[in-house]
Amino acid sequence: MSSFVNVKYPAHHHGADRVEAVIVAGQQLRHGFSGARGLATLLLSAVAAAVMVVAYQVMDSVAEGHLLVMWVGLWCVAFTALAFFAGAARRIALRTRNGLNAWSRSLAEARADQRLWAIAKADARVMRDLQAAVLRDEAQTR
Repeated sequence: MSSFVNVKYPAHHHGADRVEAVIVAGQQLRHGFSGARGLATLLLSAVAAAVMVVAYQVMDSVAEGHLLVMWVGLWCVAFTALAFFAGAARRIALRTRNGLNAWSRSLAEARADQRLWAIAKADARVMRDLQAAVLRDEAQTR
């Protein structure tokens, strides 16, 4: 006599669900990251460091009794500079990022054109396709 056992196994694994949720959260975090924000922070830090170096040079010549007051003033100046230049630093960072992206794209396109031309010089079919495309483009522009 035969007997069959039907065991209900879950269709999904809870550990796999958690791993998938972590991966999706990581992808969303990556999409939310702005390189301009980091670059703006770097520029602001550089400006603050420059202000602090200049202030330290000025403060170095002052008598030791006023050191704490000068440090408090220095930090007030540094935070005021950060607040004042935040918008400008963000705009500079965005322009720098966009410029670097455009430059990178142009380099990639130039490399692709060079590779295609090298292939076309080696393969007559590709050269004919390129010539046909050039003739078609010239005909459309007339």
